[in-house]
Amino acid sequence: MPLIGYARVSTEDQTPLPQSEALQSAGCAEIFEEHASGGNRARPVLARVLERIGKGDTLVVVRIDRLARSLSHLLEVIERLEAKGAFFRSLQDPIDTASPQGKFRLQVLDAAAEFERALIRERTKAGLVSARAKDPAALRKVRLARQDGYMERLDETAQDWVPHVRRLRPDIAWEDVLRIINGPPAPRSPLDPKPPAPRCEGLCQRRFPACRGASARRTPRNR
Repeated sequence: MPLIGYARVSTEDQTPLPQSEALQSAGCAEIFEEHASGGNRARPVLARVLERIGKGDTLVVVRIDRLARSLSHLLEVIERLEAKGAFFRSLQDPIDTASPQGKFRLQVLDAAAEFERALIRERTKAGLVSARAKDPAALRKVRLARQDGYMERLDETAQDWVPHVRRLRPDIAWEDVLRIINGPPAPRSPLDPKPPAPRCEGLCQRRFPACRGASARRTPRNR
């Protein structure tokens, strides 16, 4: 049963030598070393190891934190190994999927991971409820901030919608202006590659000074 070792350190200043020596002492004929932080999703060496491992091979690490960034990530890697007919062993943790005891511990870890995910979901829901109660506008600000390049796209398409805003303001209230701008777009030809302008709810007044003006008082007929 070929043993393949994987050693990881977080920074270039650290050395994987102690891990490699422990893996060599455990009988690993082939050892892969990687410099990557624990939270870094990009693990090219680990990806190469998982591609290299075949049926009957065993991936060996000194500790499970050298392999995975989370419990769910660990189980994901082990599932990939099992799909290839390979095994996993951690020298300093009681995990060896080639043994019945190791498989049982893996089942315990799987249950713990599901429990962890359930806790995260529950905390997320509770946090959203609390945030909404304290500051309803805060969630909207977060949603806008998460839109990659939102303000940049507004700038790029300003020539499409700013003239309409200038024409409508200040005779028409901001609520009606935004409703007009963000209304259903006009039909476009399939040959027209130009994407629709991004929605600019509430941002044109704050972002573009040229659009500002005294808010018109809404009359009973347009409320």
